[in-house]
Amino acid sequence: MRNNLSTLDSVMVQQPRRDEPLYCCIVPVESITGNLEEELTTFGKSEDAARCQAQQMLFLNYKCNEEQIQQLMEQARSEYVSPWCSPN
Repeated sequence: MRNNLSTLDSVMVQQPRRDEPLYCCIVPVESITGNLEEELTTFGKSEDAARCQAQQMLFLNYKCNEEQIQQLMEQARSEYVSPWCSPN
């Protein structure tokens, strides 16, 4: 999979905390960037928080309008990732 971070203004790293849930939202953005298999991945303490973060990044970083955001979010998937990101 090809990952092109040049379209982002910043990249954040989040370290999970013990006994705190962590979700990710994965949005395929290939249709707006033209980069094969490019995805936007955001994280949050809830599924809704991760999805909200994705919507904000689509608006701010990718300059998507409301209709584009809605279409991309329909294709998005959310995952509970705490078991894979545990500090132990």
